Amino acid sequence: MKISLIIPAYNEAEGVTKTSEALKNVLLLLRKEHEVEVVFVNDGSRDDTAKLLKAAFADDTGVRVISHEVNRGLGAAIRTGFSHACGEIIITTDFDGTYSFDTIPQIFKRLIADKVDIVTASPYHPQGAVEGVPGYRLLFSFGASLLYRILVSRHIHTWTALFRAYRRPVIEEVQFQSDGFLAGTELLIGAIEAGFSVSEYPTILRVRTFGQSSIKIARVTKAHMKYQAHLLMNAITGHAPRNRALVRRNL
Repeated sequence: MKISLIIPAYNEAEGVTKTSEALKNVLLLLRKEHEVEVVFVNDGSRDDTAKLLKAAFADDTGVRVISHEVNRGLGAAIRTGFSHACGEIIITTDFDGTYSFDTIPQIFKRLIADKVDIVTASPYHPQGAVEGVPGYRLLFSFGASLLYRILVSRHIHTWTALFRAYRRPVIEEVQFQSDGFLAGTELLIGAIEAGFSVSEYPTILRVRTFGQSSIKIARVTKAHMKYQAHLLMNAITGHAPRNRALVRRNL
């Protein structure tokens, strides 16, 4: 089975050494049983992110660095990563290790064991946890996820995580419009509407240990509120998702 790892990066030069070392250990483990490629999407970084990544993985033909000439946003980076991924299973995750790279094999195994189409990381699951994340960030992410639980499915606790595993048909069939941080949520909800099955992987969300986040809280909050209003209107008019039964609970 071929696995594609997609990792967006924007001005992450400071963390390339740490990220590359952690990722290489995971690749050694995964490649014992599977073919694994890595697609870094350098989203118009103004520093040496792309150059340093290419140097760090110069001896690994299974690692590619795809660059946007200008910063286009997280959603655009994910879309570019999907277009270059060749795997049957596609895993997206954060560059900064807020979700430990050591858990990549675990989320892959959960996808296979649960026989679902998507597994999403879930720090807000009762068995998940959050460590060191600033309160304002937590309020935004947890609050948004709470509203999506009300609007879409109470069985999913976390709707904003980038760390996910997808089967290829999901990325081939489900479209999302956002070029920003809303993209992951839009993709997840679109997949549920299309009838794909989803389960959660309870995990730990940690504060980043290097660099600065590129997320703009006000802008992202506005995008989520607008999308939530759209979902609410659909619910009122009878156009809400019809396949919520395909969301599986982790007890």
